[in-house]
Amino acid sequence: MTSTDRPVIAAVDGSSHSREALDWAAHEAVRRGLGLTIVHARTPDRRVEQETLRREAQELLDRSVRRVAQLAPELQPSTLTPLDFPSAALTSLSRNASLVVVGSRGLGGFRSLLLGSNSLAVASMAACPVVVVHSGPSDEDAVTEEAHSDIVAGVAADESSEGVLEFAFETAASRPGARLRIVHGWTMFSSMLSGGPVFDRDAVADSAERTLAELTAGWLEKYPQVEVVREPVGGSASRTLVTASATAALTVVGRRRGGESLGLGLSPVGQTTLTHALGPVAVVPC
Repeated sequence: MTSTDRPVIAAVDGSSHSREALDWAAHEAVRRGLGLTIVHARTPDRRVEQETLRREAQELLDRSVRRVAQLAPELQPSTLTPLDFPSAALTSLSRNASLVVVGSRGLGGFRSLLLGSNSLAVASMAACPVVVVHSGPSDEDAVTEEAHSDIVAGVAADESSEGVLEFAFETAASRPGARLRIVHGWTMFSSMLSGGPVFDRDAVADSAERTLAELTAGWLEKYPQVEVVREPVGGSASRTLVTASATAALTVVGRRRGGESLGLGLSPVGQTTLTHALGPVAVVPC
């Protein structure tokens, strides 16, 4: 199965968050030239008749298909209703998907939580990139469409950044006029770990800039049409990424493969960004 055969999966549960995720997934499928599969997992519940669950699931999927027909009539989405817990179903389906898109919280989530357990579980365990769509700004705080043109990627100074950069460049290239901001946080402590004692802040900042240049050189050659801004940030990159997410089309962070469970594999920067972001966040397994 080639990457073009792997669809974008949109998870729906009837919540406003999942409707936003469906809209985002439909537009992204069109941009990437991929198919769209709409999934509603029917959580096993002995208190409710299976026929009732099946009927409600089908009604939700039918509404979702009609919504996609209005947003992106060129798509012909398929639908699935696995009888399983949402995180388990989506993790399984991610093995044959290009992208899984979920809302930040579902119907069962506590309103006080910024990120639901299903969203975190899928982002932690999926085999492909996962986009968690956080609710956008209210009408009073709305920003112009032009402001949502940046793709923002948080990278570390090691091989784990390759997957993040690949996904970020591909995403930027699929959006005409998009700018890619690549953020790397550095500290005096991390510089001492990697290269011995260094006490010149300017020298450490210059070293971080060189590291970013080396990380991105090959990708710039492959995607010359993408405008790139490199941003070495003194201190943690979390604040920069969260702030940027408010006006970014997408913020991209990495997740190390292996030993997947809730939150594991996500760096502190990645988990903070995913939890507190003000816009869509992609978590890329590296």
